[in-house]
Amino acid sequence: MEEKHIDGVCRIENACFPVPWSKTSFLKELKNKHAIYFVALEDDEVVGFGGMWHIINEGNITNIAVDEKHRRKGIATGIIDKLLETACDLDMIGLTLEVRVSNTAARTLYEKIGFRMEGIRKEYYEDNREDALIMWKYFE
Repeated sequence: MEEKHIDGVCRIENACFPVPWSKTSFLKELKNKHAIYFVALEDDEVVGFGGMWHIINEGNITNIAVDEKHRRKGIATGIIDKLLETACDLDMIGLTLEVRVSNTAARTLYEKIGFRMEGIRKEYYEDNREDALIMWKYFE
């Protein structure tokens, strides 16, 4: 992800999340030495993005989103595959993420890729106090 992608990332972020990250937050991520982000492009338009933080020997997926018009095309899987590949290249032991209990589409995708539920963060989401599932994928 580069600065030229931020407007497209924010468009998708705002459409996908009830409490979206701000443009300033994404610009800060570009300077964050622990942050690694990728975008999916179609004809130079951002159609999806995902990122993680690399902390010591673990990765924490911060966000993954795909434009609604481009869902069910394998874009999210491709982004996650790139994050997993990068994590392995950096000798991480695994990746973790939080996902809303109600987000069955995302949970199904993560489980298909090999993430497993390891815990719950009670009332994690500030907009409606919904619980988050903590999921992990460990590497061998």
